[in-house]
Amino acid sequence: MVQRIGGNRRKTRTIMKKPLRNKGKISISKYFQVLKENDRVLLKAEPAVQTGLYFRRFHGKTGLIKGKQGECYKILIKDGNKQKEVLVHPVHLRKMGE
Repeated sequence: MVQRIGGNRRKTRTIMKKPLRNKGKISISKYFQVLKENDRVLLKAEPAVQTGLYFRRFHGKTGLIKGKQGECYKILIKDGNKQKEVLVHPVHLRKMGE
């Protein structure tokens, strides 16, 4: 049996990196933002926080909020022809239309 090399954040050096001007403390209002069901959100990773981070394939995708599980939100994303549900912390979400 071949063993898998690397983890979830493998090959994400540039994908999950912040621009130099945006580095520093994150805003606490983003960390505790409240979103409603059926809101459209954009998945944009906050590299300073690793909890509730999605898989790199979903970076930059938009989805629909379907509920909450603990601190995180359940988000429906279309991946190819399939609907997938991803658990994401609110710090990694941007509300569409803002």
